[in-house]
Amino acid sequence: MTLLNVEGIETFIGQYHILQGVSLEVTPGEITVLLGRNGAGKTTTLRSIMGLNPISQGGITFKGERIDKLPTYAIARKGIGYVPEDQGIFADLTVQENMKVAMQAQHDAAMQRQEWILELFPDLRTFWQRKSGHLSGGQKQMLAIARAYVGENELLLIDEPSKGLAPIVVEKLMQSIEQIKKKTTVLLVEQNFFMASRIGDRYYIVDEGRIVLGGRMSELREDPETRKRFLGIA
Repeated sequence: MTLLNVEGIETFIGQYHILQGVSLEVTPGEITVLLGRNGAGKTTTLRSIMGLNPISQGGITFKGERIDKLPTYAIARKGIGYVPEDQGIFADLTVQENMKVAMQAQHDAAMQRQEWILELFPDLRTFWQRKSGHLSGGQKQMLAIARAYVGENELLLIDEPSKGLAPIVVEKLMQSIEQIKKKTTVLLVEQNFFMASRIGDRYYIVDEGRIVLGGRMSELREDPETRKRFLGIA
């Protein structure tokens, strides 16, 4: 079964033809990673799925339902959480207030999800009453992911979670996302190949607005020539 199916989407930003026929599938219970050099179209792919950059051609289905004609708020209500590259938290609100805004309802199941994610990210509990703008970079990323998770979403789109973080924080983040995979499905954009290769189940490589390769992450780990050709890493 495919949870998310992106088929031949094309996206323009102004006069620029950014995505030129991107197709990919996301399988439930897995972490699928979008890889590629800067400017390849990875972030635009996530934004197109969320309706933030409307597609001009192609189609997007989530749980078998077309979503590419829906506004962003309606896509989110279908069960897709989005963690943008800039995290998208409310800096003037406390951690508690950020979490409350993200929760669709404060029923028992939602509160259990919140309790689980606070156990995964104990710093958020420690700084529960602190304004989010005063958190460290790693703590802000934890909050951004926690907000997406508590919204009862079946799919999380996470953009560059390790960007600008210290290695010790990246290690913690990797472990946390692996735990989140047990609860929900993840489509991840990540430049850090070490992190991506550790936690990813499947991958797609985006190059100049097209998917040029995809498969099991275990295969890419053993293929230095492909990594060098498309990602510029040994």
